[in-house]
Amino acid sequence: MVFLDKLADFRVKEQGLHWEGTFVQYLEKVRERPEIAGLAHDRIYRMIEAAGIEEKEDGRREYKFFSSELFGLEDDLQTLVEEYFRPAAQRLDVRKRLLLLMGPVSGGKSTLVALLKQGLEKFSRTEAGAVYAIAGCPMQEEPLHLVPMELREDFRREFGIKVEGELCPVCRMRLETEYGGRAELMPVKRVLFSEVNRSGIGTFAPSDPKSQDIADLTGSIDFSTITQYGSESDPRAYRFDGELNKANRGLMEFQEMLKCDEKFLWNLLSLTQEGNFKAGRFALISADELIVAHTNETEYRTFIANKKNEALHSRMIVMRIPYNLKVTQEEKIYRKLIGQSNIRGVHIAPGALWTSAVFSVLSRLKESKKPGMDPLKKMYLYDGTEVEGTKSGDLQELRREFTDEGMSGVDPRYVINRISSALLKGDKSCINALDVLKSLKEGLDQHASITKEERERLLNFINLARKEFDHKARTEVQRAFVYSFEESAHTVMNNYLDNVEAYCNGFKLRDPITEEEREPDEKLMRSIEEGIGVTENQKRAFREEILIKISSLARRGKRFEYTSHERLKEAIEKKLFEDLRDVVKITTSAKTPDENQLKRINEVSGRLIDHHGYCAVCANELLKYVGSLLGR
Repeated sequence: MVFLDKLADFRVKEQGLHWEGTFVQYLEKVRERPEIAGLAHDRIYRMIEAAGIEEKEDGRREYKFFSSELFGLEDDLQTLVEEYFRPAAQRLDVRKRLLLLMGPVSGGKSTLVALLKQGLEKFSRTEAGAVYAIAGCPMQEEPLHLVPMELREDFRREFGIKVEGELCPVCRMRLETEYGGRAELMPVKRVLFSEVNRSGIGTFAPSDPKSQDIADLTGSIDFSTITQYGSESDPRAYRFDGELNKANRGLMEFQEMLKCDEKFLWNLLSLTQEGNFKAGRFALISADELIVAHTNETEYRTFIANKKNEALHSRMIVMRIPYNLKVTQEEKIYRKLIGQSNIRGVHIAPGALWTSAVFSVLSRLKESKKPGMDPLKKMYLYDGTEVEGTKSGDLQELRREFTDEGMSGVDPRYVINRISSALLKGDKSCINALDVLKSLKEGLDQHASITKEERERLLNFINLARKEFDHKARTEVQRAFVYSFEESAHTVMNNYLDNVEAYCNGFKLRDPITEEEREPDEKLMRSIEEGIGVTENQKRAFREEILIKISSLARRGKRFEYTSHERLKEAIEKKLFEDLRDVVKITTSAKTPDENQLKRINEVSGRLIDHHGYCAVCANELLKYVGSLLGR
C-alpha cells in the first residue's frame, strides 16, 4: 500500500527532527544561527514572513500565511502583522501587550488563532523554526536562561543576543543538585510544538467560575508528594502543568477572555508587562509567550467601561476582525466551508454562492451619506469593480466614513446553514441561486430573535440580491448566445479604438479596401457609448480617458484588452447583447421550439456546460428563467 510507505517516511522524518546535546553544543548552534534564540513574537513573525508576502500595486501587502483560510480581511491582517507582530518581533514595547481580537460572531477570530497554532506546530518542524529547550524542563524553557545574570552583558557583547528571563524552579534545582552548578553540562534538546502534547501551545477556556481553579492557568501543588519532599515550596512537589506553563515559548489562546472571572485575569498583568507570573510558593516564574484572546464588541465595551479593568486594558492591543465586505471573498468562504463537508453528488450552479454573498455583504454595509452612493454601488466598489459615476478616491473616502463597518450584519454561519438546508432539501441533483435565496428567506421566518424591522431590512437585501442575479443570468445567457464572444468583442473594440484615436488626434481613417480617406464613424462610436450613458458633452472626455488607459498600460509593458476598462467592457457587451436581444428572447421563451431554435438552445447549453461550470440541469433551468425574464 502506498499509504504505508508514506507512513514509514513520516516516521523517519519525525525521528530525524530529534536532537540532544549539551548547553555548550547549543551555544555553538546559537553562534551559527542567532535566530534560534529568538523570543516567541519573533518566531511567530518569522513564521508569517516565511509563507510569503505579495506586494500589491496600491502599496498594500498581502501575507500568504493567512490567504488559504481567511478571505476579505487583507487590510486588517496587514494591520495586525505590521502594527503588532513586526514591532513585537523587534522587541519593541508592543510585545508586552496582550493581543485581543475583537469582532462579531463567525467573523474569523477563532480561525485566525487556529491558523497561528497550526502554523507554529509546522514551523517548529522546519530548520528555520527549530526550537531548543532544557531537557526535562516542564516549561520547555530557553537554554540561555542558564547564563548567570552577572555574565549576561558579556554574553550579549560576544553573541549579540540579549538574554531575558530566569530559570524555572525545577531547572534551578536540577542545575545545583544534579550538575553542581555547571551550566555547560545541562542537557538541551529540540522540542516540537504541539497542542495535543501540550508543548508550546495552550488553550484556556472559561467555565463555571465557582468550580474552575487558577491551577488551570499556573499549575498546582501535588499533595501526594508533600510527605516525600517535606515542603510545598519544593519544585518537585509542584505540577507545572497550567496553560501558561505549557504554552511557554509559543502561544496561549484565551478563549472568550472577557467572560472569565477576574481572578484569572490578574495573572496576565505581570505576564504581559514583565514576562512573568506568580505560581505556588515560588518567586515569579518567567514566561515568553504570545497571549491571544478574542471577544465580541458588546463584552469589550462593558469591560472597558469598568474602571477596575484599567490596568489590564492598558496592557492590551485591540485588533478589529470585522466581517468580510467583498463579495468575491465571501463566496470563497462558502466554497471552503462546503468543501469541508461530506456532501457529494449535488451540483451548485454558478452564481448561487455569489448571490448568497451579495445578500451577506449588503447586510453588513452602512448606508453612505455620499450623494448618489447606493448600497449596490458601494458593494461593487469594495469588491474592486469600477462603478460609473465614481472617482478613484471614492473608495478610500467610503472606508473612512465608518470606523465600525463590518462589525454587524448577517454572519457566514447563518448563510452556510441555509445553503446546507438547500443542498439537502428534496434530494435535488443541483441547486441554483433561486433555491438558495428561497432558503435564506425561509430561515428569516424561522429566526425568532430577528425583529420585525430587521426582517424587513434583510428581505429587502434578498430582493436586491435577486435583481443582481437576474442581471448576471441575462448577461451569462446572452454571452453564451454570441458565437466566439471574445473574438467578437475584440473586433468591436478594435473598430471603436481606431475611430476614437482618429477623432481625438484629428486625423482621418483610410478604408482598408478602397484606400479612400474618411471621417471617424461618429454613429458607431455613439452606438457603443450611449449604452452606458455617456452623453454628447461627455464623449470627448470618455474617449480621451480610454487613450490614457492604453498609454498607461503600454508604459508598463501590458496590452490593452476589452476588459481593461470596466465601462468600455460594459459598453461593448451591451452593444453585442442588444444586437442579439430579440434572438435570445424568442429562442429561450419558445414553448415548442422549432428545429433551428432547438439547435441553438443545445449549442448554448453546451457552451454553458463546457465553459461556464453549469450542469445539464442548471443550464436548462437558467435558459428557461432568462426566457421568462426577457418575456416580461
